[in-house]
Amino acid sequence: MSSLGEHAPQNAMDDPGEIARFYDRCSDLMRELLEALAHAPDRPRPFPQIEDEIGWPHRRIASVLGGVSHLRHTEFGGRRPYHFHDQHQAESARWEMWMDAAQARTVREARRG
Repeated sequence: MSSLGEHAPQNAMDDPGEIARFYDRCSDLMRELLEALAHAPDRPRPFPQIEDEIGWPHRRIASVLGGVSHLRHTEFGGRRPYHFHDQHQAESARWEMWMDAAQARTVREARRG
């Protein structure tokens, strides 16, 4: 997956230790979202599709991301263990998110740990 067209690619985490620490520090709902993204690495999907796969009501991802915003900015400099396409860059014309293979592997390992 190329970062071409990615929204704020400089904010995507690539350090496994930082990703594991984020996973450990975030809410249960955010961990559930990270685990869902880790099941389909390198596959950008629109929020409603991810929510349907998790069994969440639509718009919950936006709420979960809003809830983790303070943590992201105070402890991680705004970085995040996933990638985004905004609606102008995404094939679906909606916000899409995904994890790359390395991020997904780190989340799966953190879950087992």
